[in-house]
Amino acid sequence: MPSPHRPHPPHPPRRPRRPRLRKIALPARPALPSWLPLDGFILGLIGTVALAVLLPVSGRAATITDGATTVAVAFLFFLYGARLSTREALDGVRHWRLHLTVLVCTFVIFPALGLAARGLVPYVLTHPLYTGLLFLCLVPSTVQSSIAFTSIARGNVAAAICAGSFSSLLGVVVTPVLVALLLGGSGGGFSADSMIKIGLQLLAPFLAGQLLRRWIGGFISRHRAVLRLVDRGSVLLVVYAAFSEGMVRGIWHQVTPARLAILLGVEAVLLTVMLTLTSYGSRKLGFVREDRITIVFAGSKKSLAAGLPMASVLFGAQASLAVLPLMLFHQMQLMVCAVLARRFAARAPEGAGAAGTAGTGAGNRSSVARADADSADSADDAALTRV
Repeated sequence: MPSPHRPHPPHPPRRPRRPRLRKIALPARPALPSWLPLDGFILGLIGTVALAVLLPVSGRAATITDGATTVAVAFLFFLYGARLSTREALDGVRHWRLHLTVLVCTFVIFPALGLAARGLVPYVLTHPLYTGLLFLCLVPSTVQSSIAFTSIARGNVAAAICAGSFSSLLGVVVTPVLVALLLGGSGGGFSADSMIKIGLQLLAPFLAGQLLRRWIGGFISRHRAVLRLVDRGSVLLVVYAAFSEGMVRGIWHQVTPARLAILLGVEAVLLTVMLTLTSYGSRKLGFVREDRITIVFAGSKKSLAAGLPMASVLFGAQASLAVLPLMLFHQMQLMVCAVLARRFAARAPEGAGAAGTAGTGAGNRSSVARADADSADSADDAALTRV
């Protein structure tokens, strides 16, 4: 008996589905900032110096400016203490070889090169300019720009944060002591007055910021942009007071354009030597590529934001000439390291930077990663040589 149900018509042949292309999340590269001959802060410093030259303060106005500068310096170091995470610094102790290398570069090799430059006085550098050059060699490493350049170059960002924190923490104490030991009368020596000023204006506010960080750390993080403006405004006030006093005392008549050009040349040699030592020295010590990048940028740079307030406390009326070499070196290091960071990033092996934040050392890389890093090493050296 035939089935009452009619057979279904055959379905049309299905078209083969195209395989879906999976979206692969590429590792995020830090945005490269637009490289300018001068950054905004340096332009502000130049404008402040010009204002001090044209409109220096004297008499009662100078007394008020000095008082405001004292408060600004104390507030600056209070902010430094509140910003620096002691926990992050302690967490980085396991990378002690890297941090010790950066500290040796900052507080041993740099001062040794500064002392070696003593032979340039008086034929190449005047004694006041040499004092500023040696002070430049004694200040701690910078934090923000070292982290930024390390990130751009795909280095070990976590180590850069810890290295900068260590340098800033130690610099509050080590830099004044080195100034007293190496500069003697030029920096105030070990007199009771200078030690009291260092304790009250630098160390006490810094420790207060560290102690209050638990309660005000969140506020500082939320208002970082506003506080950064206050930070930089305080530094500009310190520069204005120092250069204004220098104009009133006639200190600037000691500096000629030819001396400034020679000073720039000496600082270019100093930066070149430190970049070369940190690059080749970190390789000889067996650091991986990411850690070497951190050492190059953290070990060859100096902090303008920390050095300027220290100079106002340590040098007093001579602070204007003492900070001039530091200001010039700061701009030079920004320009050179911006180019160098881009070249490091362009020659980075695949996946570089991701593993660098997890640890340091030379023993945990696969053979393929080791080959890629070794091939990039020669390219890094070539980039450094060209810079």
